[in-house]
Amino acid sequence: MTSPYPGLELLATAVLMLDDRLQVTYANPAAETLLAHGRKHLLGAAIARVMPGNEAFVERLARAVAEDSGFNENELSLELGGQTLTLHCIAAPVAEAGDSRLLLELRELNQQLRIAREAKLAEQQQANRELIRNLAHEIKNPLGGIRGAAQLLERELPDPDLREFTQVIVKETDRLQSLMNRMLTPHRLPQIEMLGVHEVMERVRTLLLAEYPQGLAIRRDYDVSLPDMPGDKESLIQAILNVARNAAQAMAGRGEITFRTRVARQVTVARTRYRLAIAVEIEDNGPGVPQDLAGKIFFPLVSGREGGSGLGLSLAQSYVHQHHGLIEFESAPGRTRFTILLPVRSPEQAGLARH
Repeated sequence: MTSPYPGLELLATAVLMLDDRLQVTYANPAAETLLAHGRKHLLGAAIARVMPGNEAFVERLARAVAEDSGFNENELSLELGGQTLTLHCIAAPVAEAGDSRLLLELRELNQQLRIAREAKLAEQQQANRELIRNLAHEIKNPLGGIRGAAQLLERELPDPDLREFTQVIVKETDRLQSLMNRMLTPHRLPQIEMLGVHEVMERVRTLLLAEYPQGLAIRRDYDVSLPDMPGDKESLIQAILNVARNAAQAMAGRGEITFRTRVARQVTVARTRYRLAIAVEIEDNGPGVPQDLAGKIFFPLVSGREGGSGLGLSLAQSYVHQHHGLIEFESAPGRTRFTILLPVRSPEQAGLARH
């Protein structure tokens, strides 16, 4: 069935249209998600039945229809789906829209905060990339000079025992060079193919258990109905491995990690609306993320672990963004959960030709 308002279909905000009896005449996909009801259930239903327990709000809508007026409220609390949500609400009278008399737009405030956070994150990532490029330029040449000087010095030293120190210099410069190379990754172009996310999860599970054979338990909670998606397998493996390894290191290799997958519908990432996305969750029962690191945990060179490079989560974020996805976390002592949201794009959108 063709929508009478195609321009509203892709909006991330929930849009409803009501007639003079406060019955729903239109609902976009975002409204279906917010109200947890399909369009067939919503159309023709009274708004009081769609939003039970919100009598004062329904009365306000009735006054708006009767007076042919609208209203705008920044922090409206509504009971929806058994929980209290704070929303930004706009109600506006409509003309020449058939039986519709009132347009209602509802946006979750936490969604607004998320969009703002994504924009700030994209800006921060760009600044990080510039910092890394400048840092690499400044460090690369001196590293080569130090390494070359150490090798020349090693040839001139009369005492073989002293060469151990020049070898330390060479090895450490090589380690720093490797670190710089990792900061400048990814070097290769993505190899896009159709893949199942559970194949990626199982590979990560195998690698992690090989690294921590004792004391670490990995529990699986997979949604086996998830569709395949186009992506770069090696990048996704590295992204999820970095997050899972970070969890294992935080617990010193002793604890439980849960791998969970779910389908997410009608999601918005970086202001783009996707019909389907795959949510990958990595949850651990470790000590949690220190409060002073919570706001900068994805920044390069930031680590809460002694000896850590601070690149694992930063690289994971870069690989997830390559897939037009999003990575978030919530943490408290005893429970930390990272969620990777991967939009399910068509092969054509991902640049993968169908044969």
